[in-house]
Amino acid sequence: MTMRVQLLVSEWCVPCRGAEEVWRAVAQRKDVAFEVLDVGQPEGRAIVARLGVKTVPSTVIDGELKHLGVPSTREAADLVAAAPDRNAAVADSHYVGLSLEATSAWTIASSVLYLALAGAALVLGSGIAGDAPWRAAAVHAYGMGFVAFVVLGLGEHLLPRFTGAPIRGASVAWIQFGLVHAATLLMVAGFLADLRGLTLVGGIAAMGAFAVFAWRLVPVLRYRGGAEGSG
Repeated sequence: MTMRVQLLVSEWCVPCRGAEEVWRAVAQRKDVAFEVLDVGQPEGRAIVARLGVKTVPSTVIDGELKHLGVPSTREAADLVAAAPDRNAAVADSHYVGLSLEATSAWTIASSVLYLALAGAALVLGSGIAGDAPWRAAAVHAYGMGFVAFVVLGLGEHLLPRFTGAPIRGASVAWIQFGLVHAATLLMVAGFLADLRGLTLVGGIAAMGAFAVFAWRLVPVLRYRGGAEGSG
């Protein structure tokens, strides 16, 4: 049975971020199910009530309170020394912590880029009522680029944290990221060059990205607590 490590944290707790970094590093080497649980979430509150936890960060291993405060890397490794080393396989699901995942951070950063491109397209096309190809390109750079990237980036970070649920596909998130980029660029290029085929391919890529996002979020929205997922 996989050893389960639960780190209890809170948004206002500055040291909690340090504890999360330590445990994420250890969880990359040891085959443990690692969860970051906010004490404001239902599952986090349940553990606090059951164990009488008074402070965060606190580390719970297999249902028992094992450490208070920020552990050193050596201390954390000693606590899970009995767990086997992790193999190269990537877990299907992971719990989202206080810090932005790399995919979330890059997705939100990309939204800023497309907002700038949408503004540039409007300028080059003489405004929203100007040249039709540039206007269409600006609308899609804004809608497919800026808005979609903001929704995807914040969605994959905030929804799992609000529900206390794991989210699918740490690696699949990069495929979603690439599909949205491809969709936006292909659709913008298709409108500018008046190539409907290119625009169609961009639309298909967009549908693929949204399908991946939906596949990742369905378990999050249906989550009712339990021991699923690993980090």
